[in-house]
Amino acid sequence: MATERLKDHSKESRTFKIRAILAFAVVVSLLLVLIVRMFYLQVVEHERFAAMSEDNRVQLQPVPPNRGLIYDRNGVLLADNRPSYSVTILKEEVKDLDKTLADLRDLIPITDKEVLRFKKRLRQRRRSFESVPVRFRLNEQEIATISVNYHRLPGVRVEAELIRHYPYGETLVHAMGYVGRINEAELQRVDERNYSATHYIGKLGIEKFYEDQLHGEVGFQKVETNARGRVMRVLERTDPQPGKDIQLHLDIRLQQITERLLEGRRASVVAIDPKTGGILTLVSKPGYDPNLFVTGISSKDYEALRDSRDLPLFNRAIRGGYPPGSTVKPITALAAIDTGVVSPGYTIFDPGWYTLTKGGRKYRDWKKFGHGRVNMNEAISQSCDTWFYDVAHKMGVDPMSDYLGRFGFGSVTSLDLPEALGQILPSKEWKKRRRKESWYTGDSLNLSIGQGFLVSTPLQLATATAVIANRGKWVQPRMLQGIKTEAEDGSQNLEMPEVTSVQLPRQDVVLNQEKNWDVIIKSMHDVMHSETGTARLSGAGAQYKIAGKTGTAQVVGIKQDEEYDAEKLAEIHRDHALFVAFAPIDDPQIAISVVVENGGGGSSTAAPIARKIMDAYLLGTDPLLDEIEL
Repeated sequence: MATERLKDHSKESRTFKIRAILAFAVVVSLLLVLIVRMFYLQVVEHERFAAMSEDNRVQLQPVPPNRGLIYDRNGVLLADNRPSYSVTILKEEVKDLDKTLADLRDLIPITDKEVLRFKKRLRQRRRSFESVPVRFRLNEQEIATISVNYHRLPGVRVEAELIRHYPYGETLVHAMGYVGRINEAELQRVDERNYSATHYIGKLGIEKFYEDQLHGEVGFQKVETNARGRVMRVLERTDPQPGKDIQLHLDIRLQQITERLLEGRRASVVAIDPKTGGILTLVSKPGYDPNLFVTGISSKDYEALRDSRDLPLFNRAIRGGYPPGSTVKPITALAAIDTGVVSPGYTIFDPGWYTLTKGGRKYRDWKKFGHGRVNMNEAISQSCDTWFYDVAHKMGVDPMSDYLGRFGFGSVTSLDLPEALGQILPSKEWKKRRRKESWYTGDSLNLSIGQGFLVSTPLQLATATAVIANRGKWVQPRMLQGIKTEAEDGSQNLEMPEVTSVQLPRQDVVLNQEKNWDVIIKSMHDVMHSETGTARLSGAGAQYKIAGKTGTAQVVGIKQDEEYDAEKLAEIHRDHALFVAFAPIDDPQIAISVVVENGGGGSSTAAPIARKIMDAYLLGTDPLLDEIEL
């Protein structure tokens, strides 16, 4: 049997003491390290970490301003701000973004396009802890569905914001434009600080041109947040300054009447107050609902607008290019008599055609067998092409191009329509530059009756007519009547802001002989009120005197030995119908242009529309007035 060893209790005791001392030393050392670290953090770095802690607890958030409202000349609200509810996601609270999106799509309809736009906005967001919208314009049922499921949708919230609303929809889209979601390119052009909380910006028209006045000034608030970045309470707030309200020259009642008169047509109308240049109505048909674009239009809706053969997205009134046809004959005649090429009494015999050389090409009059012997007054009132062919042959292109330019053709003359085009005013230099060709006499003949290379917009036609109504005095066409301000006594005032015009104002048209205004205006009067005037039916029974001019612009050329037959042509190839006028002659209050695409004759189609619009504005007797409720 082995002998059991006796334990050495003394040795074990020493070992234990040594280990205990070492352990104590380690603990003391670690405690000293911890104390030193705490001293460093709490004392040495106190100010820095206190500031960081405060930054995490208190955040400075921008507060978006309310966008200014837009009114018509009579104070009717045209552009409003209305609350809209959106479902948003705060990324910092979401563990699995794709799963959250999938869960959300199980509750409410969200398209793949909306998901893609959300992810794009998420990449573009300007601050952390900034919620990003997934879908806009939630209805009450969708809001309720999301609300009861908050517990399983971390980071998902329903948020309210004010968005632009256009109560008249399609009626004003081409006159006023619209706002839409701001993009990165637009952010580069604006004050980033002032737009730090803004999601919308003017995209077209008045909304774009007067963005600086309508937007307002951003505000700020200090808020206390929790660890998840949610606002607990507002500590301090600087209220934003709302955008300024603006008032336009537009008359919404006249705008609605005009729109209904053009229903079912591809057409445009522009009416101007000759005294102020204020645009009373600007309609381009067909149009579209601008509310579709505010929060983002669906692919289906946009493709339907884009692919329509009627081009509803195209603003015909300020961008449409049309041969003005006979509507420019008063200016052609003015150029001829004011430069002394012919006198107002100059007479020719019109057999129904004109030739430059014996047996050469026949430039035909619209009336097959001609007008017989005509002077300038009869040539304008009956729209005799042959008289103008003969005068253009004598005059040449230079005076015609010069005078047409004085009345605004070939340039942008409006104050606040940034999308307006100048179109084409031909000249020898223009043709040499653009066509690499010389100017021919035949080109001058075509120019004299508003055909050939000359292209204009309805806005230019109305502007030129307003200048004639003012006997040469230029007023710059404008939409804005003024910025609404409130005086100390509470009264409302209108102020014109300092804005950069699309183009500088033009010089007045000063004639060599002032009496020539009377001659031209008398001829335009006879268009409406003489027994042989081309628009005598539209002028009949008027309670005021009208000066007008009809026009018909060819869309396709007709061979020398053929006659124009609208029934044999496709509708899209038929002539455009045009008409310009101002009234009353002794005190002009409205100048108007009407263009009806493929509408046929100006006297039969465009002139009656203009007469109804002028009656509605000057007399208030149009029957459509009783049907419209504002």
